[in-house]
Amino acid sequence: MSRNGNDQMPAYSEAVKSGLYEKHSGLVGKYDNVRRLWEDEISRHFLRPHLQKLIDRCRQSLRRVRILDLGCGSGDGYELLTGIRDRDADLEQVEVDLLSPDVLGQYKGVDLNEDLLRQAAEAHGHRSKLAFEQASFTEGLPLAPDEPPYDLYFTSFGTCSHHNEDETMIRLLVDIARRTEDYCLINCDWLGRYSYEWQNLWTHEHAENRNMDYVVSYIYEKEEREARRDELQHLTLRLMSRSEADAIIAEASRQSGVEIRPLCFYDRSVFTGRHIDTGEYNPGAQPIRNAVNSLHEVNRRTDLQELLFDYVPKPGFEFLNRYYEHLQGCWNYLVHHVITLLKLYDEESRAFSGPIPEPPAACPAPLQRMRERMERVVEGTGWYGMGLPRENIIEPQLGYALRDVITKQQQGQGCGHGLVGVLEIDKT
Repeated sequence: MSRNGNDQMPAYSEAVKSGLYEKHSGLVGKYDNVRRLWEDEISRHFLRPHLQKLIDRCRQSLRRVRILDLGCGSGDGYELLTGIRDRDADLEQVEVDLLSPDVLGQYKGVDLNEDLLRQAAEAHGHRSKLAFEQASFTEGLPLAPDEPPYDLYFTSFGTCSHHNEDETMIRLLVDIARRTEDYCLINCDWLGRYSYEWQNLWTHEHAENRNMDYVVSYIYEKEEREARRDELQHLTLRLMSRSEADAIIAEASRQSGVEIRPLCFYDRSVFTGRHIDTGEYNPGAQPIRNAVNSLHEVNRRTDLQELLFDYVPKPGFEFLNRYYEHLQGCWNYLVHHVITLLKLYDEESRAFSGPIPEPPAACPAPLQRMRERMERVVEGTGWYGMGLPRENIIEPQLGYALRDVITKQQQGQGCGHGLVGVLEIDKT
């Protein structure tokens, strides 16, 4: 028996209600392209070798890795960690996750917000090794007296900046140090004090601007952001520089009597932080994040001129001005170079129609490598007759090249949206 079109419409309505028919874009929102392909991947890049070392230690002890996510939100930390890949895996391998099921023993996330915990449970509640609990990590380590210590204490995306007073952050590190039996890693994630996004808040007197009024406006596009101005949520969050973080770690080591040793610090999202586009704290900043999001959007052609950065120096901060001026020079050179390559490339001959300009004399190694990579990308793919090679191959590769140039030259001093420190405690 045949059915007419009206009889079948409820099936489509049900599919729409499920949310699975929504057209997701990586241009805006919490999980935009920069978040997924830059910020998460930069964090994975720096954490990977230390997590591998931790896994190897646990294997030598014939046990699996236990993770405590402090300020877990809706479970984004779990997704970030389980997305770390084995960089030494061969191309033919299929299973390349470092935290494979046979490695992960337990993941517990704690957070104060009930709505975020509900989202986490809805997304991950079916996983038997995962648990989510309501607790505050600004009042000490939220562990029961008989609860075994963890191997990795993890925070992400500025979570440590909820410690508005240094004493509570010191107390947390002291508690972790005292509870550690042999070895653990601690991933501390703050808002960077010297991010260009909030250049107006830069100060030499850290006591003046310890905390910032952080407005959650970036999840909306400009028109809706302004229309919702009175509804926007505000957070009081601690700004952090490398010297301040070092002082906190040193004091926690002194109070606990246990050495807490930094393994690395890195700046995440140096030019592409959340508020580079909103202008909430630096009205002169350009919407570079939107342009980078466009590079990674499927079937979308980007105006590469919108990627060009125009850093405005701040008097009295020459050490920052020199750093940003250098990064801007590298960034803009690579963008200009790709624009030139696209102009020179001849699709019919599958070759460049003229000589490629020589690099500048002061070209640093990361920039030189990405310069050569983009030449190979344009020459190797520009002739494709299908699949929109510029939109879907060349532009995403330019995004990855820019990411590499900035990441390889960051200094871990608090000049990105996030300042992240990977610490270890080794009592053996």
